[in-house]
Formats: sequence, C-alpha cells, structure tokens
Amino acid sequence: MTTIPTEARPWRKILAAYHGPSLPRSIVELLLTAVPLALIWAAAGVALAFDLWWLALILSVPAAFFLVRLFMVQHDCGHRSFFNSAAANDWVGRVIGVFTLTPYDCWRRTHAIHHATSGDLDRRGLGAVNTLTVEEYRALPRIKKFGYRLYRHPLVLFGLGPAYMFLLDQRLPMGLMREGWRPWVSAMSANAAIAAIILVALYFGGWQAVVLVYLPTMIGAASIGMWLFYVQHQFEDTYWSRRDDWDLTEAALRGSSYYDLPPVLRWLTANIGIHHVHHVSSHIPFYRLQTVLKDHPELREVSRMTFLQSLRCVGLSLWDEAGQRLLTFKQSRAYQAG
Repeated sequence: MTTIPTEARPWRKILAAYHGPSLPRSIVELLLTAVPLALIWAAAGVALAFDLWWLALILSVPAAFFLVRLFMVQHDCGHRSFFNSAAANDWVGRVIGVFTLTPYDCWRRTHAIHHATSGDLDRRGLGAVNTLTVEEYRALPRIKKFGYRLYRHPLVLFGLGPAYMFLLDQRLPMGLMREGWRPWVSAMSANAAIAAIILVALYFGGWQAVVLVYLPTMIGAASIGMWLFYVQHQFEDTYWSRRDDWDLTEAALRGSSYYDLPPVLRWLTANIGIHHVHHVSSHIPFYRLQTVLKDHPELREVSRMTFLQSLRCVGLSLWDEAGQRLLTFKQSRAYQAG
C-alpha cells in the first residue's frame, strides 16, 4: 500500500468542498436500495407460498447485500450527511435501524466514538474491533489468551460474532447503559418495532418466512458488514499510535483502507470502501466519494487494497508497536523467537 504525507495538503479543508447532500439524489439512492430489498423479500414470500423453500433461501443472499446498502444509508444519516435536515437524518436512520437490527441513536453514539479515537492505542473501546498489542497479549494469563484467540478466529469474527452482535447484543445499549435514558429508549423502541416485524412475518409467512428468509438475510448482512469493517482498519500497515503522537488526519488516511472493489460490489456497499476519504471527512455523502477520487487521483493509491489482497488480512491479530504493523499469531511467535 502507498501512503502520502498527510501534512502535504490540508485534506480536511480540501474535502469540505464535497459536503452537502443533494435531496433528489439522496431520495433516489434510498429508493434504489429499499425498493429492491422489498421486492426480493416479496419474491421470497411468493416462493414460500409455492413451497419453493430453496428459492426463498437463495433470495436471502441478494437481500443481504441490499440490507448492507440500506445500513450504509443509515450510516450516512448517522453522520448527518444524507439530508440537510438533522431531524430527517435521525428519523430516517431510526426507521432503517429497525430493519438493520441496529438501534440508531445507540449506534450513532458509539460510531462517533470510533471516528474520534480510531488508531489511538490509548483510547481503544467502543465501535471498533478489539485489537491488542504484542506485549499486551503476551502479558495475559493463558485463559485470556485463549479468549482473545477465539475472538479473533475467522469463524467467530465473521460468523458467530456478527450474528450474536446484531441478533442479541444490540438488543441492549451495550457500552452506553449508564448514559441516561436516551440509549435505553433507542434500544427498546427498536426492539419493539423489530418484534412487530417478526410477528407480521410469522402471521403472513409462517415460521418459514422467519427461518428461511428473515434470519438468513440478517445473518448474511451482519457477516458482510463485519468483513467490510474489518478490512477497513485491520490491514498489515495500518495506523496505531499512542495518544501523544496520534494525529486525526494521519489516522484517517493511513489507518483506513481504500477497498477497491469491483463496480457491482462498490455500488452494493455504497462506496464505503473509500474509507480513508470518509474518515478524513465524514460529512461527504457516500455518492460523492467517487468524485473525490476522480478529482484527487493521488488518493487512489493511499492504503489501497483489492479484494484478493484483502484476503491476506485474515489472521492479522496483534499490533507490533516497534515494527508498526499488524501481525498474525504465528508471526508474533517468530518475532519473539528472533
């Protein structure tokens, strides 16, 4: 991956020119996401009515991708970048959060913490993949080492973990339980709306609609979303620094990847792969991120990663402060032996 000096250009000031959503474009993007998702779910319901359960199950795959895209709309709402009105962003985000199983106000708070602390070794916590340094891992007792290795195992990180987080963990305002009544209202109101949707699905489609369509869509979308979030920050030459040396813009450009996906996947994931630009300036609507790369081609090679290259990130688990890179457990052992 290529890096550029963050001091060379005032990127936050430059990218501010791309702020400001277009209401017609935002509405079109929302419709292009929500309508296909609704049609796919309707087609799956028809398939179940004709006992074509296998077809309904297959349809949960494209449904999961459109649900991921719907989450990206919610994501922009959380940054107040999808509409000019804060109220419009928040209420559209809250409605979408019911379908993505993500209480909007809780998520918005933890995601803001993620943006404010990404790459800061002294402020690791909410809204990020738990990452230990080599020294911290070695200092753990054996049982906690086992727990961390289990947490970082691909089957947990991209399978069981996302399913647990979206289906169970987010039913409570985890991490925000002592921040007053607002997180609880966000979580409980979302839970009530989610329960209503499940009851409607049970009434009209029976258990098959829930087990063969709803749950596979949710679990599939959760795993896709977790993979995207992982490769956005967990790559070999990412950025981590102690608080005294930490720089917000440098953390954004060096600690967030440009996940250069094929056009179809880029569209389905709403350009979230242009994550380094997003972290520099989170008020840019997702549909303007490609324009940034077109106007500033030097950003195309910053922390760039293709899909095949991203597969090499699986297994990276420990931050080597001395070498300034992420290591696998095996590399860490070899490093220690050396």
